Amino acid sequence: MLNTLFGLRRDFGQALRAVVATQAGMAVILASLAPLTMLWYTSSADYSRALLFNGAIFAVASFSAQWLLREYYRPLVARNRRHRWLLWGWMFVYAAVAIQMAWLLRPFIGAPGVEVRFLRREAWDNAYEVVLQLIVHALGW
Repeated sequence: MLNTLFGLRRDFGQALRAVVATQAGMAVILASLAPLTMLWYTSSADYSRALLFNGAIFAVASFSAQWLLREYYRPLVARNRRHRWLLWGWMFVYAAVAIQMAWLLRPFIGAPGVEVRFLRREAWDNAYEVVLQLIVHALGW
């Protein structure tokens, strides 16, 4: 829809391939960072720091995926500068979704004193608010 609104309908196939390839790249990046996550979980018992580490891993994957997206979009932007607006839109979406997904997938970390469940009651809370509280708590403010 946005490609049509921006007058870029002709490039939709290539833009879709760029987005799908970026999603695949992000999945590979997250999978490649899994051993670091496992090492962190086995060497630290602090739940708050584990959550922050999980968020950091998603941030690394998100920034890497944004770099991939920019590379895939480079020929499109060279062809028509209006693709730059769509590129920035996708980058914003990736960052916002990565933060919320890191929070949503947090139940897989486990928490001391909480029963094991696939999704906890607070899984759908606002991730941005909770991340700010975790950072404040970790810094001891």
